[in-house]
Amino acid sequence: MSILPLLLVGTLQPLLITDHTAYAASTSSPPVAAMAMDEHALLSFRAVITADPHKVLVSWTAGNGSTANMTGVCSWRGVGCHSRRHPGRVTSLELWSSNLTGTISPFLSNLTFLTTLNLSHNSFSGNIPWELGFLPRLLYLDLRHNSLQGMIPCSLARASKLRILQLEYNSLVGEIPANLSNLQELEVLDVGSNQLFGGIPQSLGSLSKLTYLGLYLNNLSGGVPASLGNLSSLVDLFADTNKFSGQIPDSLGWLTNLKSLDIAYNQLSGTIPANLFNISSVDTFELSGNNALSGVLPFDIGVTLPNLQNLILNDCQLSGRIPRSIGNASRLRYIQLDDNELEGTVPLEVGNLKDLEVLTLGSNKLADKWGSDWELIASLSNCSNLFSLSLDSNNFQGVFPPSIANLSSTMQKLLLEQNKFHGAISSDIWKLSNLAALGLRGNFLSGSIPPRIGELSNLGALDLSQNNISGEIPPTLGNLTGLSMLYLFQNNLQGSIPTSLGNLQNIASLVLSFNQLNGTIPVEVISLSSLSSYLGLSYNFLSGPIPSEVGKLTNLVLLDLSVNKLSGDIPPTLGKCVELVQLQLNDNLLQGVIPQSLSGLQGIQELNLAGNNLSGSVPGFFGDWPNLVYLNLSNNNFEGPVPVKGVFSNASAFFIAGNNVCGGIPSLQLPQCTAKESGVQKKRPSTVVLIGIVAGAMVLLLVILISGLLLFIMRRQKRVNVPFLEDQQWQVSFEEIQKATDQFSPNNLIGMGSFGSVYRGIVSPGAQQVAIKVIDLQQHGAENSFLAECHALRSIRHRNLVKVITACSSVDHHGNDFKALVYEFMPNGDLDKWLHQNFATQDEAPKTRRRLTMSQRVNIALDIAEALDYLHNHGQVPIVHCDLKPSNILLDDDMVAHVADFGLARFVRKMASNMTEESTTSIGIKGTIGYIPPEYGMDGNVSIQGDVYSYGVLLLELFTGKRPTDGSFQGGQTLQSYVAACCPDKIMEIVDPTLLPDLNNGCLSKEDISCDDIDAEKLQECMVPIFRVGLQCSQESSRARMHIRSAIRELERVKDVLLSD
Repeated sequence: MSILPLLLVGTLQPLLITDHTAYAASTSSPPVAAMAMDEHALLSFRAVITADPHKVLVSWTAGNGSTANMTGVCSWRGVGCHSRRHPGRVTSLELWSSNLTGTISPFLSNLTFLTTLNLSHNSFSGNIPWELGFLPRLLYLDLRHNSLQGMIPCSLARASKLRILQLEYNSLVGEIPANLSNLQELEVLDVGSNQLFGGIPQSLGSLSKLTYLGLYLNNLSGGVPASLGNLSSLVDLFADTNKFSGQIPDSLGWLTNLKSLDIAYNQLSGTIPANLFNISSVDTFELSGNNALSGVLPFDIGVTLPNLQNLILNDCQLSGRIPRSIGNASRLRYIQLDDNELEGTVPLEVGNLKDLEVLTLGSNKLADKWGSDWELIASLSNCSNLFSLSLDSNNFQGVFPPSIANLSSTMQKLLLEQNKFHGAISSDIWKLSNLAALGLRGNFLSGSIPPRIGELSNLGALDLSQNNISGEIPPTLGNLTGLSMLYLFQNNLQGSIPTSLGNLQNIASLVLSFNQLNGTIPVEVISLSSLSSYLGLSYNFLSGPIPSEVGKLTNLVLLDLSVNKLSGDIPPTLGKCVELVQLQLNDNLLQGVIPQSLSGLQGIQELNLAGNNLSGSVPGFFGDWPNLVYLNLSNNNFEGPVPVKGVFSNASAFFIAGNNVCGGIPSLQLPQCTAKESGVQKKRPSTVVLIGIVAGAMVLLLVILISGLLLFIMRRQKRVNVPFLEDQQWQVSFEEIQKATDQFSPNNLIGMGSFGSVYRGIVSPGAQQVAIKVIDLQQHGAENSFLAECHALRSIRHRNLVKVITACSSVDHHGNDFKALVYEFMPNGDLDKWLHQNFATQDEAPKTRRRLTMSQRVNIALDIAEALDYLHNHGQVPIVHCDLKPSNILLDDDMVAHVADFGLARFVRKMASNMTEESTTSIGIKGTIGYIPPEYGMDGNVSIQGDVYSYGVLLLELFTGKRPTDGSFQGGQTLQSYVAACCPDKIMEIVDPTLLPDLNNGCLSKEDISCDDIDAEKLQECMVPIFRVGLQCSQESSRARMHIRSAIRELERVKDVLLSD
């Protein structure tokens, strides 16, 4: 390039940038000089281009500005000269999608005849030159899809003829200049997808010719100005994904030419203005993601919006029903109403929408019932273009509709999750040949998985989890080679894992947990290197060793093989799985030492190896893992010192109970390590040392004898502290307990337990009424149970667990040991009395009959489940109650349930074969007949699954009113078989008679709280899932039982149904 043009441009810069208008008006400049000016401006633009991989500007070479070369720049690529009055002058520069990199030269402002500047879809960076505002003839400025920074220059408002201003998809900051309202010829203003902040200038409402306004994907805030209603020519308004707040102005309803309205994903509130639904020209109506909005869909929406194509109002808190008139909006293609409060049925008129492509109604309160088939699905069969149907998380119920297979062959996404479908999956579902995602999770589906589902060759995601599906996993699923996600967990699947699943070479998540699968883990499956998210095989009956091929899972984040019967050593190859974040191998039969190769798993956050037969020393490298926040090594055979650094320095982050270890941080209260355990070689003691040891022992023996004598003398006078409750500020003496119970008067006796009696009393401070459990220390194991309960109640806090206030460990007037626990008093007694006796509170006459309402029973069931979830899953170590039954459920003033007596003789801290003497003693009595899980009579080991069994029995009792030991059960019949025989068709025959509508509607008295105003239809709707949970929780096989969290989820859905109108 010649140096002369650059020097000339530099010489002319002061004149051209300081007085463009004067230059433009001048007629004294010769044409050649003016053309040279254009050339120099373009060459200065090229000079700051740093990359031109497609050689777009290769033709841009300098000329001499002579008349013979008047058309030189006009032949350059991207340059246009279209002015007849001023031939040779540059009027357009269009270099869009040219892959150029660099900055935009300010010297482009010297192209004074320029009307079009299009540099879009390149990689320009830096600021937008403010000098571009001095282009007097500029009509079209397009700089979108670059990497421009800085603010939008206010000077652009001087380009008064500008019609198109497109700056979207850059990195611009600052506020939208208010003086852009000076651009009265502006038709398109798009500043979307930048980093702009501040509000929308009110002044923009004066742009009467504006047809398109794009403000989307910024950080704009404040209210939507009412002045936008003055944009009478506006056709498209896109302001989604900002931080706008306040109400939608009614004035937007004045935009009679509007076609697209999109202000989704903001923080708008209030009701949706009714007049927005009267803009007949609208084809796109999108307000989704404004979850503080409210309102209803107008009954005539299909009439007032005849041109509607896209109705997208998900997560807007809409209520009411979907209007039948929606079937009149014949052009509708997208209906998305997810995450609202819509109720009622889906109008069959939706099936009239021939162009419908997407219908998503998930997470509402929609309901429908049908017999052998569902008319809605049949009507949707008319929608030949439908490719996405989502009806998940509603209250649809009935047999899985066979007509599902008649939906459009274009169907790609079908989600019916979290409803109440029952029956088998249609065997003809394979006919939906283009299906890419099928979700049926969380229903009541039974039967087997149709083998022909393996013919859905386009399937990428299959979720059949949380149902009652049985049988074996069909090997044909291995034909779904495009699958990236396969979820079959929480069913009743049996048999072995098909080796054909090893064909799923694109699988990222495979979860088969909580079934009854047996056999070994197929090498073909555990070597699927595509597994990157989750491999879950927990809670099955899998046996054999963990294949060494597990080392091929080098991209896997979560591996869960827990609660199986896996044996052998932990394979050293597991150390190759360097992306692991969670590793769960607990509750198996693994043995041997932890391989040193695992030290390379530096990304691990959670590691659970509890409940195995692992041995050797505790690896110190766990303390070197920087991200480890949970480590459970409890109930193994580890020996030697516990490290003290890293995760080992936080007693709440790791668990080591049930091993033969020593040392560690002081708060663990582990024994000190001996020299041998610490690895220090002992020297043979000398004779002098031996003599010293013997003499010391004799002195120590003498001290012990004297101390024992003194202790015997002093025990009458001194209160004995409870070691587990030393942090209690207030403890009580025997005398205080005696006074509080009026000398242990039978009138204050409110209950009897296995190891003592419970009295009502009043104690200081505050003269509060309490329940006092006096321990019968004559009973074998009573003292250990007292200490165990103190330990448990000190470490746990939950609203649904009975609260211990303090304790007493003292001596009585005869010098005998005396121990008692003081609890918060529960005035409404225990659940057993409410279910099976004429119960009256302390302030009521005994003749007053009290019954539990349906809503109270559901709340009580949830309270108990929440307590168990806390005990099992949210403490330092799992706590097993071991005697869950109605008499151990106490009710407070508000009828909130509190689980009690979980420590007394049944608190189990260690849940493996290596139990301490305290644990073994404490489970001498493992429950009450009828509530004891069958496995407790076999291996003697307790588990959280045992509590779940007891909970299932209690749940069935709560809603049938029958004890598990009811005398009417004959010939091997149980409460479970009694309920199962009537589910679901004869369910109303077994419901507690006090819940039936004919009794509830005829209240026994005005004080009777059993009147719940629930009709038979809703009662039956609620009872089916309740009994299903009870039966699943009380399965014979511990591994087939429902997880307590799943039970909570199901009961919460029942509660929602109960509360719905």
